[in-house]
Amino acid sequence: MFNNAYIPYGGYYSSPFCKWQGSLQNENSIKLAAQTSKRFFEVKGFDPEMIEFLYLGHTIIQKGSFFGATWAANEMGLSIPGMSVTHACATSTNTIYSAALAVEAGSLSTAYCMLTDRISNAPHIIWPNPAGPGGEVLSENVNMDNINCDPSTGFGMLTTAENVAREFGFTREEADELTLMRYEQYADALANDRAFQKRYMLPIEIKTKKSTTIISEDEGVTETSKEGLAKLRPVMAEGIHTFGSQTHPADGNAGIIVTTKDRALDLSKEKIPVQVISYGFNRTKKAFMPAAPAGAVQMALEKAGISAKDLVAIKNHSPFISNDLHLAKELGIDKSKINNYGTSLVFGHPQGPTIGRLLIEAIEEAVIKGGGYALACGCAAGDSAAALIVKVG
Repeated sequence: MFNNAYIPYGGYYSSPFCKWQGSLQNENSIKLAAQTSKRFFEVKGFDPEMIEFLYLGHTIIQKGSFFGATWAANEMGLSIPGMSVTHACATSTNTIYSAALAVEAGSLSTAYCMLTDRISNAPHIIWPNPAGPGGEVLSENVNMDNINCDPSTGFGMLTTAENVAREFGFTREEADELTLMRYEQYADALANDRAFQKRYMLPIEIKTKKSTTIISEDEGVTETSKEGLAKLRPVMAEGIHTFGSQTHPADGNAGIIVTTKDRALDLSKEKIPVQVISYGFNRTKKAFMPAAPAGAVQMALEKAGISAKDLVAIKNHSPFISNDLHLAKELGIDKSKINNYGTSLVFGHPQGPTIGRLLIEAIEEAVIKGGGYALACGCAAGDSAAALIVKVG
């Protein structure tokens, strides 16, 4: 349970997410996040000098990322220390948690969480191996090799989703029905000229010597219909997941300020307090990754002293639709109460910033509803998960 860590209302942004091999495929994700963060502070009129420590949440190394958060801070024009946080898909959750812990303990008063990844063109690494046959090197595709082979089980992520679907009796019909609902919820965020997304989304600017490219909207979201989903074949034999009911890799970034109550209110565009309340974590049985968030959420709820029925906004990272099917079943809530205005199933999954964007959307949804408790959670490779609860208003 936290008492002293707050997020300024409006003290955050998410960029649009771009499907991999799209407009951001050649951009260094850390440099781009730093440039976008610098512009975020300028747009908001915030003094970046108030930031004492930078938490860099990312999973895919980039050229120059050896220096991590200190390099990212330097790219923002700041001479401050920092640290990098990596926890696969739950990287945002644990980055924000780390910053909240430091503020709660009084170690610092204001931290900045820079959350970013570029899944496109992930590096291919080789290591010297003099003991190998003829000195043959060891190699790794940082993204694809790990997604397709969890180190604790050897299984790919899709296998874990089908394991959960099979054990809990989820059907193809349920999967398609809920997938369509998720796309309809995302459409709500696009209504009235994207009014909901414009509450928090900051366009990306890519500058060259000759021109500036501005990306204002998510790129690569697939049009979906009931008939279209029904025509798709399961990716795995006898499975329930098609390419329509799982996420796609993406590129993007987000930023969130974590600070004290007084400073948060001073920085808020409206005097709406957003308090970090609790954190939960979990590791479920092997090869059942989509089942992990429920345990993390239960821990966070118990620490906050509330129940799932007290949550006014619930955002769950859903790389597979079985994630949402399982969470709704375990929490005993209607599936329509999860992921209003969109989810990673629809707008893509850049890993580092994914749950950061979900938390931001949860905060905005809670404000629209007049305040209350908001949850952001999600699974991560290794059959683990993390959850954060904030109180808005």
